[in-house]
Amino acid sequence: MKTSFYDILKGKFLISNDAFNNWRFILFCTLLAIIMIGSSHSAEQKVHEIARLNEDVLELRSEFLDRRSQLMRLKMESTISRRMASKGIKPSDVPPTKIIIKEKQ
Repeated sequence: MKTSFYDILKGKFLISNDAFNNWRFILFCTLLAIIMIGSSHSAEQKVHEIARLNEDVLELRSEFLDRRSQLMRLKMESTISRRMASKGIKPSDVPPTKIIIKEKQ
């Protein structure tokens, strides 16, 4: 066992008679390692992009809520009355009357 361990450390398995099979296996393992590294790199990029998109969604959601609250304040009757008062338009003191039209038969 001691000699086989030293043979592996010295690299004798790469120059022996059946070295071609060993080289094929080493190249196969190297190819698998390259594919695995590339795959993990691609997955990591996707994770970072998902995190960035989630931050963008949160920012846009907060902006939407802010704009919606501004719109609600602008639609209030008191806000509209105050803005129209500067132009000389004010709400009517007389309530509207309902007009009823009877159809002829």
